[in-house]
Parts: sequence; structure tokens; C-alpha cells
Amino acid sequence: MPAKKSGRQAVKRAQRNRSAKTETRTIVGRANRSLASGDADAAQTAVASAVRTLDRAVRKGILHKNNVARRKSRMMSKLSRLNQAAAEA
Repeated sequence: MPAKKSGRQAVKRAQRNRSAKTETRTIVGRANRSLASGDADAAQTAVASAVRTLDRAVRKGILHKNNVARRKSRMMSKLSRLNQAAAEA
């Protein structure tokens, strides 16, 4: 494939993926802030939303599946610790 065409395709793909990457970053950040705040109910819904968004990013080929698996695992362990702390209190 000629380099010019490959360059054009890369620009189109980057432009197409930019909004999805931004949305993913925003929602995951919101979930992390909610986990840090300590509100278990808000964190539960925020993490569920973040997991859906991350899974969508994998399906679209925007993020690598192992990267997403690592992020989801870390979020879920934080949520689990938060729920345990809320149950003990």
C-alpha cells in the first residue's frame, strides 16, 4: 500500500477514535474520583458505566484488551475495598 494512502487512513482513524478515547478517559476519571470520594453507591454506578465504556473501546479496537482488563481489575478491587469498608462501618 502506498505511503500516502496509509497516511490518509491513519489521519481518518485517529480523528474517528479521538472522541471515543476522550469519552473513555472522562468516564474512567469520573469513576476513579467517585471511588476516591468514598461514596459507595455513587462509585458503584460510576464503575459500572466505566466498565461498559472500556468494553466498548475494546470492541472498537481503540484500546488493547489487556490494558482494559488491568484497568477494570484495579477499579473493581478499589470498589470491593470501598464496599467492605462501608459494610464494616
